[in-house]
Amino acid sequence: MAKRKSLIKIKPKKYTTGDVVKVNFMVMHPMDTGMRKDKKTGKIIPAHYINEVKFFFNDKPITTMTTWESLSTNPVFTLNFKVPGPGELKVIYKDNQGEVNEKSTKIKPKG
Repeated sequence: MAKRKSLIKIKPKKYTTGDVVKVNFMVMHPMDTGMRKDKKTGKIIPAHYINEVKFFFNDKPITTMTTWESLSTNPVFTLNFKVPGPGELKVIYKDNQGEVNEKSTKIKPKG
């Protein structure tokens, strides 16, 4: 399993319990469609793309996104989230070659 760089950003940075925040999840992934040729070898680069993204808060599922190869390289997934209180936000994503990775961040409302 390759470890990929990923990032969770929450906007605004300061929020309280009950606020709706914007959660951006960014991941470094090639998102190859399987339709492009390698410039050096001339061979087709096999499809390699994220096909499922799941968001959890305190291990309870928030949403699941099913995706296809048509997303851009290094995709960004965004959702609006009503902060229920302090806890952990976790994202687990899988790709079509069986690679599974996760990223988490602490949710710390002020007030």
